[in-house]
Amino acid sequence: MKFGIFYEHQIPRPWRDGDEHRLLKDALEQVDLADRLGFDYVWEVEHHFLEEYSHSSAPEVFLAAASQRTTKIRLGHGVVLLPSAYNHPARVVERINTLDLLSDGRVDFGTGESSSNTELEGFAIERPTKRNQWLDHIEAISRMMVEEPFAGWNSEFVQMPPRNIVPKSLQKPHPPLWVACSQRETIHLAASKGIGALTFAFVEPGEARHWVDDYYSTIASEECIPAGFAINANIASVLPLMCHENESTAIDRGIDGAHFFGYSLGHYYVYGHHKPGITNVWADFEKNRSAFGFDRATAAQRNVDLRAQLSNGEGVLSLRGAIGTPDQIRILMRQYEEAGIDQVIFVSQAGRNRHEDICESLELFAREVMPEFKERDLTHIVDKEERLSTAKKAALARRGGPRTTDSNYFITPAMQA
Repeated sequence: MKFGIFYEHQIPRPWRDGDEHRLLKDALEQVDLADRLGFDYVWEVEHHFLEEYSHSSAPEVFLAAASQRTTKIRLGHGVVLLPSAYNHPARVVERINTLDLLSDGRVDFGTGESSSNTELEGFAIERPTKRNQWLDHIEAISRMMVEEPFAGWNSEFVQMPPRNIVPKSLQKPHPPLWVACSQRETIHLAASKGIGALTFAFVEPGEARHWVDDYYSTIASEECIPAGFAINANIASVLPLMCHENESTAIDRGIDGAHFFGYSLGHYYVYGHHKPGITNVWADFEKNRSAFGFDRATAAQRNVDLRAQLSNGEGVLSLRGAIGTPDQIRILMRQYEEAGIDQVIFVSQAGRNRHEDICESLELFAREVMPEFKERDLTHIVDKEERLSTAKKAALARRGGPRTTDSNYFITPAMQA
C-alpha cells in the first residue's frame, strides 16, 4: 500500500496579513519533507470561492512549485474540475503535459465534476449537465493527449477543429487518470472507465472492502471500456492524520483540525448558508460541531482501536481516522491494506493544525509505520498486474486506438481568410 498527503489549503478565520503566504510556503516545506521521507504522492485539489475550507484555486501552480523542490514524490491533481467553464479541455492538456515534463514524468491526472453550488453557480454551470460534461471531456482530453494531431471534437459542450496539442507528456501514452469519488456508484463508474478511484469519503475498512471488490471485478469485466489509452487500476482512500508517541498529544494536535475539515466540507456541500466575505465558518464550527457529527469528546477517547469514526456507545459517531500513536495507526493501516486499498491519502493540513506538528507527525509515521507497507507494496503491484493483465488488454482492445485527421484539412492564415 502507498501513502500520500493531501491539501485543500485551509485558513480558518480570522485572517491576518500574510496568512495565505505562510500557508503555501509551509505546505511546500511539508511536501519537500514528505518527498525526503519516502511518501509516494502529494495530492492537491482545485476549488473556487470556498473561503476557509479551500484556498486552492490554482493547483497547477502549487504543483509546479513542488515539482522543482522534489525528486521522487508523485504530483497528483486531486482533482482538476472538468466542466469547460472551469477549464477548457485543451488548456487542461497543455498544463498537465507541461507539468509532466517539468517533473520528469511524475504527474497523476485526477478529474472531477464539481458539486458545490458556490462553484457551479459562480461559473454558470448547470448542475444537471456536469456528469455528461465530465464524460465528454475526459474522452476528448485523452484523445488530445495521444492523437497527433488531435482530430477535433464536436459535442454539445465543446467544439474544436483539428489541432496538434503541444507539448506532449513525458509519460506514455499519458499520465495516469483518476476521478474523484464519494459514493459507491462513482467508484463503479471509475472502474467502468478504467481509471483510478480517489475516494474522498472517510470510509471504514469493512466498507472499503465492498468498494474494492466491486471496483476490481468491474475492471476485469466487459463493462470496462477505458476512457484513456492506458488503465490505471487503483483505489485510494482519504483519512485525517496526526501521529505522536503520546495519544493525548496526537488528539490535542489533530482532532480539531480534522473536525473542521469535515465540518467545513459539510458547510459548503450539505447544510451551510454562506454569505461571501462575511460568514465565519470557524466560529460556526466551534458553536455547532457536535450537532453535525464532530463531537470532540466522542472522537477523543483514549486507548481505542482507531476507525474512521468512533462511537460513544449511544449511537453518536465522530470523525477520528489516523489520529493516535504509531501502534494504533499501524493496526488501522493494516486493515485498509487487507481490504485491498492501494493508497491511503492523509489530511494533516486542516483547520488550525500547526506546521511544526504536521512535520513531526509525518516524520514519526514515516519512521515507525510506513516501512513494513513499503516492503509489501512491490509484491502487491506485481500480483495485481499478473491478475489483471489479460483483462486490461481486452479492455483496451474494446476502447480502440487514436483517430486520424482528414489529410485534406489545413488552416488558412488570417491574411487569406
